Amino acid sequence: MAITSWIRTFPLMQYLVSWAQEQFMAVLKTGPVPQHIAFVMDGNRRFARRRKLEVREGHSAGFESLSYILEMCYQVGIKVVTVYAFSIENFKRPAVEVDALMEIARTKLLQIIHHGDLADRFGISIRVLGQRSMIPSDVLAAVDKCTEMTKHNTTAILNICFPYTSRDDIATSMREIVELSKEHKVDPSQIDEKMLEQHMFTKDCPPLDILVRTSGVERLSDFMLWQCHQDCTIEFVDCLWPEFEAWRFGAILLKWSRSKSIEYRKSELEQEQKLI
Repeated sequence: MAITSWIRTFPLMQYLVSWAQEQFMAVLKTGPVPQHIAFVMDGNRRFARRRKLEVREGHSAGFESLSYILEMCYQVGIKVVTVYAFSIENFKRPAVEVDALMEIARTKLLQIIHHGDLADRFGISIRVLGQRSMIPSDVLAAVDKCTEMTKHNTTAILNICFPYTSRDDIATSMREIVELSKEHKVDPSQIDEKMLEQHMFTKDCPPLDILVRTSGVERLSDFMLWQCHQDCTIEFVDCLWPEFEAWRFGAILLKWSRSKSIEYRKSELEQEQKLI
């Protein structure tokens, strides 16, 4: 049983933990606070197998974990959260599982619309990044409805990568630039890294500060390869996504904040020495 599930059976313990979390969140808010964080939400299927559940139940449990992690992110002050919801490679899985994942995506997106307290409370604009042509029509309708209803929110962003791979992101950017070049809107000699970034799915987002992958697997699986190449902290966590507790995430944020504070202080000292 996950720690949070056990705690819920004891009201007093739940109150004390809630109070402690509020105090911890207050500490995290003092900063520095990352502006952009990404998650590879790995381990839903293994979570289901270990508990002798259907695969779709594992994915549903993963969505519940995402809900409270998102709330924690936006409470702390993180502006952009990007999640790896569905890889293009996932289409190679059994059709039954792919259909179940698509149905879960459609259902959860509609839940966000009809019970949009999280999006409303934090002013979240929901964006779906990836190849729209691969999304079934009923799911695409839910995607469009969700993005349309939140497009005027400007405080924070939730990027849902679905269906997505980083190589496709880079290739799509290159194709767009080639088309602009054919139309004589871009000088080929001016194509550089900055131009590629301006045509990627995350073009309007701040640089990626932290990438977290659960399940103990230490690889990126074709996610945000370009975005995390420089000055990004990568954290591989040895627990399954549905077991990714708030305290684990809080520890990652605190570690990042402390490292940045040290960097800032070191930079200040160097500037002071230059002035002497």
